[in-house]
Amino acid sequence: MKLLLLFTAVYTFSLVSADESPPPVATFSIVAVDRLTGEIGVAVQSKIVSVGSIVPYARAGVGAIATQALANPKFGPLGLLLLESGASPELCIEFFKKGDPGMESRQVGIVAMDGSAATFTGKDCGDWAGGISGKDFVIQGNILAGKDVITAMAETFEATEGVLAERMIAALEAGQQAGGDRRGRQSAAILIARKNWGYGGMNDRFRDLRVEEHETPIAELKRVYLAHRKLFPRPQ
Repeated sequence: MKLLLLFTAVYTFSLVSADESPPPVATFSIVAVDRLTGEIGVAVQSKIVSVGSIVPYARAGVGAIATQALANPKFGPLGLLLLESGASPELCIEFFKKGDPGMESRQVGIVAMDGSAATFTGKDCGDWAGGISGKDFVIQGNILAGKDVITAMAETFEATEGVLAERMIAALEAGQQAGGDRRGRQSAAILIARKNWGYGGMNDRFRDLRVEEHETPIAELKRVYLAHRKLFPRPQ
């Protein structure tokens, strides 16, 4: 089964070429896992409308991926197939490098369920661009005010207690306070997956929330998250 998944990923990736025409997704994101609860996901903010439709991918029991800058949306589903087949986050990125001629304009962060993580920033991503990894997380951003953005996010995530979604939103807030995307702000999203914790226990999308366009998207995302938490509390 793992070999079949791997073959499917390689074959699909070879069939579809990336479209170089969309605008770059200048953004900052965090990909993280809580190995104690089994929750895994992505939180992101950007100066582009509807960033949640582009950047975050997650699959319960497998991993999570953020694809940004000149984002290649194939990295999400194909990367998850690779993780499911047994590939490490580092191996996923090496696979992307060999199959995507536009890789130097890409940025990607990947975390697996075991906490292993990898991040990549191509040399042609807009300044400032880079990534950082830590225990059970990776953070990356491009066209930022500076490195302090991702440093503040990492420090806040590691210092914050509570459930994964709240730690990730706190990291976004810290990134914004440190200067964030130097072009401004427009949309934000959070995607958290956990087995059978979605609506009615019938899927794995525990939190799948988006602020498509707003003057203060992270603050609005937090407001929507709190409303969602009230309506859909954590299953016992």
